[in-house]
Amino acid sequence: MTHAVWAAHLGARTSGLRLEVPVEPDAATARRWAEQELADPVYHQSRSLLDRLLDWVLDLLDGIPAPVVSPGVSLAVVIGVVVLVAAVVLWAAGPIRRSRAAAGRDGRSVLGDDDQRTADQLRSAADAAASTGDWSLAVVERFRAVVRGLEERTVLDARLGRTAHEATVDASVRLPSLGAALGVGGRLFDDVAYGHVTATSDDDRALRDLDRRVRETRPVAPGDRSEQAVAAPR
Repeated sequence: MTHAVWAAHLGARTSGLRLEVPVEPDAATARRWAEQELADPVYHQSRSLLDRLLDWVLDLLDGIPAPVVSPGVSLAVVIGVVVLVAAVVLWAAGPIRRSRAAAGRDGRSVLGDDDQRTADQLRSAADAAASTGDWSLAVVERFRAVVRGLEERTVLDARLGRTAHEATVDASVRLPSLGAALGVGGRLFDDVAYGHVTATSDDDRALRDLDRRVRETRPVAPGDRSEQAVAAPR
């Protein structure tokens, strides 16, 4: 949400607040206003953060002595707190989305535990998706084919729960000349599969090229950094 849209949004809220509620609320009324305002779904993109903020606001309002603090001050406190909470939520929205994408990279497997398809079957699924213009599914299935193909060639050990990052790091040990390309492919897989990024035809071509290069490259023996490209996999 842009600053201009947010300003209009806040102006509408505060304008409606001044027109629709008593101008001299007591502490209980101020507490009810805060609960109603902060219950709006727009503030719930990061519920754990708002839980703490809401508890703090309500505790603050409970501590306002009605006979001591004027109703006008109570209203100002409510509006000020709403503005503060909204600003915090808008600031946190970007980092929260990025942290979710990072969590996808670090904690989600390439192949499901019950996915027993071969590399050729996964490639066929990627081809079928590409033929209909579903580039995102094509990219995801193509990278899965790369990983399954590496398992079939024993470049990677068959292991449940392996993430794209783990797969590319492990494969790079045996395919050192493809380390950078594997890393790019793994990040693309995570972005599309778990980061809600929409793939393009260029992404599909890049994964096809990666799959071809991986299949044509002879893996080095453990501890040996020499490597030669050949026309067919080992």
